[in-house]
Amino acid sequence: MLNTSTLGSRRLTTSMVKPKPFRNPMTSLTSWWRKRAVSKPEPRHLSLALQGGGAHGAFTWGVLDALLEDSTINFDALSGSSAGAVNSVVMTQGWMQGGIEGARQALSDFWLDVGKRIPWPLMTEGHGESISLTATTKLLANWVGMFSPSSLNPMDLNPLRDILDQQVDFERIRRESPFQLFVGATHVNTGKLRLFREHELTLDMLLASSCLPKIHHTVKIDGEPYWDGGFSANPAVFPLVKQGKSNDILLVLLAPHQHDETPQFMESIESRIQELGFKTHFLREMNMYAQMLENRQEQGLNQTRFHMIDSDLDVLQRSETKILAYPPFLEILKDQGRKQAKLWLSLHAASVGKRSTVDLAQWLG
Repeated sequence: MLNTSTLGSRRLTTSMVKPKPFRNPMTSLTSWWRKRAVSKPEPRHLSLALQGGGAHGAFTWGVLDALLEDSTINFDALSGSSAGAVNSVVMTQGWMQGGIEGARQALSDFWLDVGKRIPWPLMTEGHGESISLTATTKLLANWVGMFSPSSLNPMDLNPLRDILDQQVDFERIRRESPFQLFVGATHVNTGKLRLFREHELTLDMLLASSCLPKIHHTVKIDGEPYWDGGFSANPAVFPLVKQGKSNDILLVLLAPHQHDETPQFMESIESRIQELGFKTHFLREMNMYAQMLENRQEQGLNQTRFHMIDSDLDVLQRSETKILAYPPFLEILKDQGRKQAKLWLSLHAASVGKRSTVDLAQWLG
């Protein structure tokens, strides 16, 4: 006979067993894809080589502003002369104060303060990219160049010194700079390049890097005389290759690579001579790297990747505008720098860490 009590017990036991829930394999795949989509992109490490060029350095301000805006970019080392060195140090100061946004704010504060120091509206004519110095201002600038700084400025007044002294904590930079810094200056009596590092940097060292001898008094460091770093390197690239942590070097250039016209008048001839003096060492150095990369002669250089941001702006081809620290003009240069950096990021950012985005041999011709 059938044991109903046993059957009932079995039925009870069976009814208490809960079936395992069905798991759709597509659910796990979807979850994995969503996590992958929101994960942070791989960071890109760059070292920066920043050219100098007076007020034209506001173009580099715009480039740095756009690069800082891209959270995937990490900076390892900064090398610069003159305005390039100043941009490097000001950016470093801001980074220590407030990270990315602090660096952007520090650069903005510096360049806006520079623009307030001289009554430029009385000394300029034109608008937009056609803005230039008045004839009287040009004449005054040429006249000033005929006298030594000790004659025209015996008190050694230097607005740049006041701005940097107010905005940059050099002691803190020496103690905790987040970046490797290479600030170039030229030893007056030998013509040799001197690179000042972050752990030793002082206000006078940065001023030495920006010292134009027709305008400023010679800056002495440990009793030795120094002028603008652009005379010996604008900027120095080799420390980024040899000592920089990143294999990717971004060149931010201000000097025009090629002019459309040959100077005919003495003023333009003098400007071209000075420009060539500031470009020669840099071009020679880059030509050396182009040959080494082609011939594979330098051990370790095969891993170095070069990138470049420059501008074909007409105003950057006019030497006179290097002293035009007029706020509207500086804003134009900043906007153009941001535009060029955004274009470079959209076209080449994905190549950082993988390949060079400029053919040095072709660029140098």
